[in-house]
Amino acid sequence: MNRLPSKDEILTWISENPTQTAKRDIAKAFGIKGAARIDLKRMMKELEDEGHLKRRKKTYREADKLPPVSVLRMVQPTSDGDPMAEPMEWQGEGEAPLVLMIVKASDPALGAGDQILARLTQVTGEPHGYEGRLIRRIGTNPSLVLGIYRAGSDGGRIVPIDKGEQKEWTVGAGEVNGAKDGELVEGAAIGPKARMGLPKARIVNRLGDPSQPRAVSLIAIHQHGIPDRFPDAVIAEADSMKPAGLKGREDLREMPLITIDPHDARDHDDACYAEPDTDPKNEGGHIIWVAIADVAHYVRAGTALDREARKRGNSSYFPDRVVPMLPDRLSGDLCSLHEGVPRACIAVRMQIDAKGHKLSHRFVRGLMRSDASLNYKEVQAAQDGAPNEKCAPLMGDVIAPLYEAYYALRHARSVRQPLELDLPERKIVLNDEGEVVSIDYAERLDAHRMIEEFMVLANVAAAEELIARKSVQLFRVHEEPSVEKLDALREVAQASGLTLAKGQVLKTMHLNRLLAQAEGMEEAELINMSTLRAMTQAYYSPQNFSHFGLALQAYSHFTSPIRRYADLIVHRALVSAHGWGNDGLTAEDEAGLEETAQHISATERRSMLAERDTTDRYLASYLNKRVGEAFEGKVSGIARFGIFVKLDETGADGLVPMRELGREYFNYDADRGVLIGSETRREINLGLRVKVKLAEAAPVTGGIVLELLEMDGKPVEQGRGGPRGRARGKPPKRAQSKAKTKAAKTKRKIERKRK
Repeated sequence: MNRLPSKDEILTWISENPTQTAKRDIAKAFGIKGAARIDLKRMMKELEDEGHLKRRKKTYREADKLPPVSVLRMVQPTSDGDPMAEPMEWQGEGEAPLVLMIVKASDPALGAGDQILARLTQVTGEPHGYEGRLIRRIGTNPSLVLGIYRAGSDGGRIVPIDKGEQKEWTVGAGEVNGAKDGELVEGAAIGPKARMGLPKARIVNRLGDPSQPRAVSLIAIHQHGIPDRFPDAVIAEADSMKPAGLKGREDLREMPLITIDPHDARDHDDACYAEPDTDPKNEGGHIIWVAIADVAHYVRAGTALDREARKRGNSSYFPDRVVPMLPDRLSGDLCSLHEGVPRACIAVRMQIDAKGHKLSHRFVRGLMRSDASLNYKEVQAAQDGAPNEKCAPLMGDVIAPLYEAYYALRHARSVRQPLELDLPERKIVLNDEGEVVSIDYAERLDAHRMIEEFMVLANVAAAEELIARKSVQLFRVHEEPSVEKLDALREVAQASGLTLAKGQVLKTMHLNRLLAQAEGMEEAELINMSTLRAMTQAYYSPQNFSHFGLALQAYSHFTSPIRRYADLIVHRALVSAHGWGNDGLTAEDEAGLEETAQHISATERRSMLAERDTTDRYLASYLNKRVGEAFEGKVSGIARFGIFVKLDETGADGLVPMRELGREYFNYDADRGVLIGSETRREINLGLRVKVKLAEAAPVTGGIVLELLEMDGKPVEQGRGGPRGRARGKPPKRAQSKAKTKAAKTKRKIERKRK
């Protein structure tokens, strides 16, 4: 090419080739050589000064983009009747881009002037810059009810599944939305609130058979009392929020911070950046930055948002949905660190040495702009030598330094020796209809471990910072196991031919040695599960009792205030301790800290139970079609009424009732946690390999019932007519006597050993 390209041609090239934006790439594309490169450099500088481009190291990118979730104002439709909207938050200097709204039949009618929250997708080659899909209209928050639809002669009614909801809701013939009798539905209130009679509703969502997968998480949410509907005042307060500016903040927008999350992440609340430390006194060291969304700026103590966030305590995550702690306007927009959008943050700069030990840290309240929103798999692939188009420009200056810093932290972790349990995480994969298509085990990559180590380091820095400043805070506490639980773990280890040291102060390194002994053995999963069961439940407290599992003296949750109220308290404490503003801890916060700690510890357990119940129901739904099939598994629990078996294929736990254990009667030895056959003296203990038949899988309750076929590869002798062929009563008196005598002897032996 003999002539220099125009500025418009350069901007078009950068827009269409986002991975080839270095000056040399642009010169090559337009055939610019020799002295003409100086003129190209001048043009690029002019574009930068004019605000069309932002310089990022040696590359350029478009200056302004709308965040994926944005607040819009509806404008007049096009001459063809297409609904259009414009952003209410626009950082660019030029005209704001238009958004074409893609409407569904179930969406409410929208008119010019309506404010909406929408999810955006950027488009090219169109007169509009984005396409949007409605999340909701701002200022409207209709009451919803979840229940079973019962058809009548003229419409019908909704019978709520929530026990606290006493009234039924009437549904007019024109508001049924095709629902059938017996379906689980979601209804929205219509018309003015009636002072007398039943409230009226229209069915807005048909969820089908209450026993089917799409209903599973909704049922768990309601059964466990998890608030899933934001009050009007909370929605109005969130909708009124405006983006934070630079005033009173350190400008971090030129720092190439990136977010790394799961590929299906709904929000991005943490970003990171690392670079080699240039301090000659710290040869081989690193500087790590972790930036966290500044939720405290938006959610201030005593507001409706704050009261609702504290009430929820945390977000709850299910395979098909999230019940957030904060409304969409915050969790998906203003407090989400979207790529290319200025966002308020609280960041910490941490200096580590070549062996990963933290030397210093410094907290700032800043304004950042994420350079890229990446997922774990693509970052790991890039580090392994196969970067995609998005990661390739970031390799040298961003991704590689992150891994170098991580390798140093990994060395420090090996010295500290936190508890190293090997328990793969199950992941339920759903199709578009909400049906379970597979049960996978989540892949663990170095990219996951890297972000975890950065977050742990930032949490430690927050705890130490507030201790040094003599500020109140909420610690994440994990106390060491009780003597009784350790004795039970020791007996399981001894039964597997392994040893757990006794007579010394227990440290995580001792448990790690036990886990290392079991690695590669048939009993490895048993030892890992038994170690987990020996652990105490972590909780929040204003007092510091250390974190046993992480082998840390002080630990606070700082890195996720979008989804944990504890982190929000820590952010407020940092604001107050540094004198950053009037949105820190209040006297009421401090006075109620103990009560808050107890409350959010309880809401965390509530969410865990709801998530576990949901998983159980999904697993039961998945297995429901396979009743009668045989499965391999291990004994994962023993009780007076039977045994629990974890199935190898899915990780689901099912119950083998006592009546299904074969011909003979089994006695329960509570001290040893085993079942003993009254005739053969055969023992059933944790970890025993078994083969079972699936007898029942109930999606509504999540219950799975099994029949025992084999133990340790040997068939189980059944009673006459099969396992269900005869009623199981007590064993003969002589057998009972022998069993009791044996149990008493065993108990005395154990007591003598413990003395």
